[in-house]
Amino acid sequence: MAVAYLEMDLRLTPIDPWREVMAAQMGLLGFESFVDTPLGFKAYIPQKDFQEKDFLQIEVFDIQSLEVEWQTNIITPENWNRQWEAHFSPIRLGERCVVRADFHPSEKAEYELVITPKMSFGTGHHETTQLMLSFLLDLNCNNKRVLDMGTGTGVLAIMAEKRGAKSVFAVDNDPWCVENTQENLGMNRCHKTKAELNNTVPLERTYDMVLANINRNVLLEQIGDYVQILAPAGDLLMSGFYVEDLVIIQNLCQAQGFRFIRNFEKNNWVATHFKKHEY
Repeated sequence: MAVAYLEMDLRLTPIDPWREVMAAQMGLLGFESFVDTPLGFKAYIPQKDFQEKDFLQIEVFDIQSLEVEWQTNIITPENWNRQWEAHFSPIRLGERCVVRADFHPSEKAEYELVITPKMSFGTGHHETTQLMLSFLLDLNCNNKRVLDMGTGTGVLAIMAEKRGAKSVFAVDNDPWCVENTQENLGMNRCHKTKAELNNTVPLERTYDMVLANINRNVLLEQIGDYVQILAPAGDLLMSGFYVEDLVIIQNLCQAQGFRFIRNFEKNNWVATHFKKHEY
């Protein structure tokens, strides 16, 4: 069954520096995506996961100089497409990659990804998706076995296949996302990627690369599983967290035997590259 999302439209006075602070705290509650607005930002979470009492307890509400107003709206699967089509424009990453919808005209690029989201996040607009795509553009994916955890629209899985991956396993815990990924795989003529419904890390297989653009709490829970399924010298790419969380992620990864390679940052969001030990 498709999942309805709660959209929260927040107005902050003053906006800076509290917009990033509040978004970070809401991310810990399970909010999956954030869009800046002139007066604040919009945040999205599966309706079933929203707990108002937890939201009202976040620390920003204790700041005397900050005024926060908000209103909520339930976005059903049926009206999601109408909403994003009204605002969705192609995303270009330099000269090499463009992410567009099926109703946009084709654009010249080395990699053209056609993504039509249906209640799934991952259109290329969010900073974390762009950062992960940038990593994939830099890394060698030839003949790699790739796992895409929390695939969303399948955009990262599609890029991995286009970059030469031998096989890609895309999993998500939302049936709507799996269906959407399968549709996008067809539009992009991807035949080496399989999408399945799963809410845990598939431990029965081995991979050369793991992609995980989720959120900090889920990443911290799953890093121990990633080290089990990655082949020696395998690559771990993660995003979905903020600059201030980087040290926590690094410490846990290094304790699990990963070597930190580098990270990309954009608007306080971070994507990281770790490599598993070779023995």
